[in-house]
Amino acid sequence: MQWTDRIKQVKILLITMAVLLSIASLVVSHYLVRDLKNEERNKMETWADAMHSLEAADENADVGLILRVLNSNNTIPVVVYDQNGVVQMERNVDGGLRNSQHAIRINLSKDEWLDVCYDDSLMLRRLAIWPYVQLCVVLIFVVVAIFALLSSKKAEQNKVWVGLSKETAHQLGTPISSLMAWVEVLKETYPGDELLPEMDKDVKRLQLIAERFSKIGSLPELKKTDLAEVVAHVVEYIGRRTSNRVSIRTDMGDERIEAHVSAPLFEWVIENLCKNAIDAMDGKGSITITVRKEVHCVSVEVADTGKGINSSHFNDVFTPGFTTKSRGWGLGLSLAKRIVEEYHKGHIYVKSSTLGLGTTFRIELKP
Repeated sequence: MQWTDRIKQVKILLITMAVLLSIASLVVSHYLVRDLKNEERNKMETWADAMHSLEAADENADVGLILRVLNSNNTIPVVVYDQNGVVQMERNVDGGLRNSQHAIRINLSKDEWLDVCYDDSLMLRRLAIWPYVQLCVVLIFVVVAIFALLSSKKAEQNKVWVGLSKETAHQLGTPISSLMAWVEVLKETYPGDELLPEMDKDVKRLQLIAERFSKIGSLPELKKTDLAEVVAHVVEYIGRRTSNRVSIRTDMGDERIEAHVSAPLFEWVIENLCKNAIDAMDGKGSITITVRKEVHCVSVEVADTGKGINSSHFNDVFTPGFTTKSRGWGLGLSLAKRIVEEYHKGHIYVKSSTLGLGTTFRIELKP
């Protein structure tokens, strides 16, 4: 069973448990509140009878028991009004009654009566809201549990990602060292060969790729770098490896623009954006790389004249595995996002895109 299937099943199980616990809590609390309401109603009816007996008692009557019944109510707020609305007695009342719908009328005579108005006790009110408190606790538990599962999944993916990158760099190291040695031997043997400089460039390119992979998973050293040099390296590399039908133009402005970056990794980001643009243009069109120093950031924009991206996919393009091509792993933009946001603390996003006209990606870095 795949990890994603297990995560989905656990999430469904947690949500089901939360729903069942919430329903059970609401049902139990409903019956408890109902029973307690009936009990308080019975107490107040007894209290009203005692009040009636007190009003009807003469001077020879023993009112000790009656007073004990009246004084025994220490929890239920109650106010006694006469037929004119004048308060005759009140107990456990602080700031008036919250609910005056609970009332018991005591008929003293034809034209005289008392209304015993009472409210739910504090315990009953707390019990009424308790299931909602439980519901919130259960929901928080479910959210935390799901977040923990997703975090563990992401941590495992990151571990695999970093391990694969480190192993790739390690595996490339030995043959690259061997190739570098052979290039030096060939330079001494055939010093005038025109192909050796190109071979040397390709070997250094492999060395740069291995260095990039080795930096994944570790905090890279950020240095203040001239972005014009970084972009120039990318344009030179991409330009020599793409057709003449693709033109790459740069717009750097008039001033020197610097930012704290890891040059090997940031070049990788620009390369991925350019390669993605070339694929989107089917190998024919133009790419414009614009670098600007703004008030709060340094921006790098890569615009193409490709087929564009549907607005609903602006965020999906950075998801690992997402691709619109028939071939490819869908990791280029995901890698670019990781390098920009996790290693450089910047931001990368789709600034604009129009179907059939092209797309502009924007990177924002701290100056």
